[in-house]
Amino acid sequence: MKKSTCITTIAFAFIMLLSTNVDAQKFSKLDKSPMDAAAFPTSYKNTNKLIKIVYSRPQLKGRALSELAPNGKVWRLGANEAAELTFYKDMKLGNTPVKAGTYTFYAIPGDKEWTVIISKDLNVWGSYFYKEANDVARLAVPVTSGEPLEAFSIAFNKADGGVINMHLGWGTTRVAVPFTK
Repeated sequence: MKKSTCITTIAFAFIMLLSTNVDAQKFSKLDKSPMDAAAFPTSYKNTNKLIKIVYSRPQLKGRALSELAPNGKVWRLGANEAAELTFYKDMKLGNTPVKAGTYTFYAIPGDKEWTVIISKDLNVWGSYFYKEANDVARLAVPVTSGEPLEAFSIAFNKADGGVINMHLGWGTTRVAVPFTK
């Protein structure tokens, strides 16, 4: 009996020693620029959305906005993958009609204005593969300033005349992108 207990104990210890190196699942570390989404209407109770954007939220962490989103260069509007903009109904960016669907949303930052771009490209990482030939709409919008924001942020609100503004904010830079039905 003692011999069988000793063998069982040794076998159990051996199995435990081997199983400590087996991982059921390896998870990657948390993303430093987590994904977020903003939609209009903004209430989660309203499921009849007109617009939704999915983007990553980079942090300034002591860096200048011009370092992360340089003036005059196409920027993916966030971090990692380019921001994806979905229209659930036909909309207009400025005076340019845009059909319902999903698009990539870019910007070209500047000191006094940003050019925002809706592109038909999808599943694009960064702005490395941006092609102007795939633009659906472009609009120059003025830059204003506000209280400092550490994380890049997007929010929507309804303005006069049925305009839906997509507000982009990072650091003290603010840009309002107007959409209409």
